[in-house]
Amino acid sequence: MTRPTPQGLQLARDLLWVHDLIRRDLETVQGLSREVAEGVSGERVRAAIADLRTRGPLFQLKVNCLHFCEFVHHHHSLESAMLFPALRRADPELGPAVDRLESDHRRVAELLGRVESLAGELGGGGVDDDAAVRAELVAALDGLGSHLLEHLDLAENSVLATIRTMPALW
Repeated sequence: MTRPTPQGLQLARDLLWVHDLIRRDLETVQGLSREVAEGVSGERVRAAIADLRTRGPLFQLKVNCLHFCEFVHHHHSLESAMLFPALRRADPELGPAVDRLESDHRRVAELLGRVESLAGELGGGGVDDDAAVRAELVAALDGLGSHLLEHLDLAENSVLATIRTMPALW
């Protein structure tokens, strides 16, 4: 077995840090979705989003909670462009795991797109329309949460040992 490298250990720490941020903010967003389903006011939703922006590094430079989706898209784009090819070179036996992670990225992108679309519709129609959008948004966030958490766990369990042994990616 190859020994860990300083660059690989740092890359592994960075990956776990980003995954922890995603998990934390996903939990917050899912809590907010439950409130949306219960009919919480738009003012409360905006206040909760403002709180996300001011307390977490993911949201400090962002203007609304939809940037959570943008952040995940960006993280996955970097993994797909830089990390996954490096993993395939470092350990060809990881091919099936990397294939699954790439497939997960496509599914997460679809789910994020649905969340973004529904969040944009929230508050745009009548009471009945708004209730339907709220219900769909809660379901979309629940689906995103389940799939995203499985994806993070898979990444950590399947490729982290190899990441720790890699040289710098750039």
